[in-house]
Parts: sequence; structure tokens; C-alpha cells
Amino acid sequence: MPRQVWIFQRQFSLVPLKHSMTVSTATPAPTAMSQVVNGLLAVKPLWNVAKWQARSMMIKRAERLGIPWRETVKQYQQQDWQGDWGSVVNQDLTYPDYYNASFHGYDQGHMCWDAAFEFEVAANAVHSSLYPEAGAQGDAQLRRSYHDVLLAQLPQAPQTILDLHCTVGLSSFTLQACYPQAALTGLDFSPYYVTLAHHHGQEKGADINWVHALPEATGLQAQSFDLVSAFLLFHEMPQEPTRRIFREARRLVKTGGHFTFMDMNPRSQAYLTMPAHIITLLKSTEPFMDQYFALDVEQELLEAGFDQVSIQSNSPRHRTVIASVQP
Repeated sequence: MPRQVWIFQRQFSLVPLKHSMTVSTATPAPTAMSQVVNGLLAVKPLWNVAKWQARSMMIKRAERLGIPWRETVKQYQQQDWQGDWGSVVNQDLTYPDYYNASFHGYDQGHMCWDAAFEFEVAANAVHSSLYPEAGAQGDAQLRRSYHDVLLAQLPQAPQTILDLHCTVGLSSFTLQACYPQAALTGLDFSPYYVTLAHHHGQEKGADINWVHALPEATGLQAQSFDLVSAFLLFHEMPQEPTRRIFREARRLVKTGGHFTFMDMNPRSQAYLTMPAHIITLLKSTEPFMDQYFALDVEQELLEAGFDQVSIQSNSPRHRTVIASVQP
């Protein structure tokens, strides 16, 4: 089995927490414990142990929920992906170094088949802790919580949508279900993710344009989308690429349109009170988490050219950010 951990930020809330509909934008101050954890993880053997422990917890959670982790991966491994790969992958795309960082316990991060094959089963397992009553459907409930905010807050249904981090297609299909009349584009930087997204789209008969490109340099036409959406992207990015993605999103959004994203909420009590050993496991799979937590997203979005920004919680550990371009 690949040395992999899909701990993400979502796994370890053992008790559901109440959450308000507003979120402070103040940046959490670095803590002494955070510095200690970072120092421990800089020691390679300790980092490997943390990844292994996180993975073990992940597999056990999936098995308790009846999620067919191994069976699903085995089925994917037996398929011929050449056709889907050739249909969507841009062979000339080059990546900055941060795209090759180890994520979620994969040494190759997002740039490998294992990450793509295990994406959906892992998401179902890790998000089950958010909504214990939903079990293996916790991931779907998290996605609904994000779209419930958009459906309530966006003044009108978008007609053109860009899913800026489509991964294997889950977020794109959810967007399509919410806005069935919209023309939808799903974009991802990982050729492995977008290959599976294309495959799943073909299976579903979904009319989605899949694009293999970097979110900070999409190559798409300016002002061509009413809505640009990103699901769980920015905690996996250093700060400077995040700023470039914000500026790219501003270039792509039409006047009167919106850029929205759902991601970890650094101000949630779940993170503020998380035990040190859990933080250690989490950071072993999320190398840019500290940078994301320290970023003032509201200020950065305003500096990128958006006119208004609203932030509200949508789960005990996540927030929805909506940035608008006013007429």
C-alpha cells in the first residue's frame, strides 16, 4: 500500500462544534507549540512516523465506515487511463517547485496516481468526523454546506462557472447540480486528478470542459466567468502563489460576478484548541498550513482588486469566502 496519508485538516474533530455564521478575519499569532511541532517535523524519521500514524488512523476510520478503500483503488489500478490522459493533459505544462512538495503523505504530493485513486474514498472518510450522523456522506454534506452559503448569498445564478480546483471532479459535479443551466469548466493543476475528472465526467455524461492548467496562470479568457469557485485549495499553497491566484481570479471574473472559496477556518475553536499530537499529525501532511493560517485573506482579496469580501463559517472547521466585483 502506498505511503500516504489523507488526514487533511478535517479528520480529528471528535465532537461536533457549534459554529456561528460570522468569522473573525484576525490572523492567529504563531504559538510556541507550533514552533516546537515544526521543529519535530523537520526531523525526517519523526516526520515519517507522523505520516504513518496519520495513515493508520485514516484507514481504520474508513474501514469502520464501510468505505471500500482498497477495492476502489484496485479497480482504478486495473483500468487503462491512456485515453482520458490524452484527452485533457497538457504535456507542456511546467510546475513551480511548490507543486512538487509532499502532501497528504505522498512523497510526490498531488502528482501521482495514488493521490488521484484514493481521493474520493479518503475525502469520504476524513469528512465523516464533521457530521457523525452522516457517516460516509460527510464529504457530500460539507460540500452542500458551502453551496448553501452561495445559493443564499449570490444575487443571481451564475451562467458561466470555473471550478478552479476540480481535483477528480467532485466539486465540479456539485456545482453542476446546484446550477444545472450554467456552462461549467473544471480546472486542476494535477494531470492525475484532471484525468480522473474527465473519466468520471464521461461516465456521468456531464457536459463539463476539463482544463489542465495552473490556477495562478489558467490561460483562460479574461472576464469570462460569473463565478470562479475553489474548494479546499488555499491551505495547500504558499502565500505568494495564493496572491497570484487571487489576482488571476479577479482577471477571470466578470463585472457583477464573484470569486468564492471554501477552506480551513483558522479561527475555529477546533483548530485553536487542537491537541499538540493532532497538530503534529496534521502538519506532517500539510506543509503550507502555517502560511495559510497567517494570511489575511480579506485584505489580500481587496488588494487583488475585488470590491467586497464576506466570510462566514459553513462547518465547525471551514469557512466560505465570497469576493465580489461590483458593477
